[in-house]
Amino acid sequence: MILDKEQLRKNLDEVIWNIEAARISVSEHHIVKLVTVAKYTEVENIATLYELGQRAFGENQVQQLRDRMRELEVLPLEWHMIGRLQKNKINNLIDLSPALMHSLDSIELAEELNKKLSAKGRTMSCLLQINAAQEESKAGVAPDAAQENYLEIQERFENIRLKGVMTIGAHTDDTKIIQESFETTHRIFENLEREGATICSMGMSGDYELAIKCGSNLVRIGSALFKES
Repeated sequence: MILDKEQLRKNLDEVIWNIEAARISVSEHHIVKLVTVAKYTEVENIATLYELGQRAFGENQVQQLRDRMRELEVLPLEWHMIGRLQKNKINNLIDLSPALMHSLDSIELAEELNKKLSAKGRTMSCLLQINAAQEESKAGVAPDAAQENYLEIQERFENIRLKGVMTIGAHTDDTKIIQESFETTHRIFENLEREGATICSMGMSGDYELAIKCGSNLVRIGSALFKES
């Protein structure tokens, strides 16, 4: 559905207002980046959000990312790969050169990605995905292995530039459990800051304010930006 500019402006203003309120409750110096999840919306809405000042957009699938980058190539957008990466799509993603790949979810994927990056003489900035809620339905490394895995990827795979960590909040209506999953990830992030980690990506449309209060400095917002009213 193509939304009019005023509706998108209203939605964007509301999200930014909420981000600001949550951010300031942590610290005036806490900066939070907004990445728009574009997978369920039309290219026209992405172009309008660009007009309204939004620059970073994420796609869940490599094919969709490629299509969107082509359709909107006249705009200087910052594209992120935020979905699970299949090994047979690695070369395609490398060719697209996303600003950041959010879902490096195992040593095995890191090994394959690094091998193909090396063959192409390229590097890629990535986040280590942590399955903080330890849910079977979610990808990511276990919290108790995350720091060790992060350091191993840093040491072994020179074509991967680890920038920090990412998690998806626990899939539940219990705010306390969601908060615990964010706090677990943020503790890991704090331990990795001395290793150069700068991004702690947590929070989506339903829980981004809580995530920011738990220390997130990058949120991925889709439905809250594309609602009709």
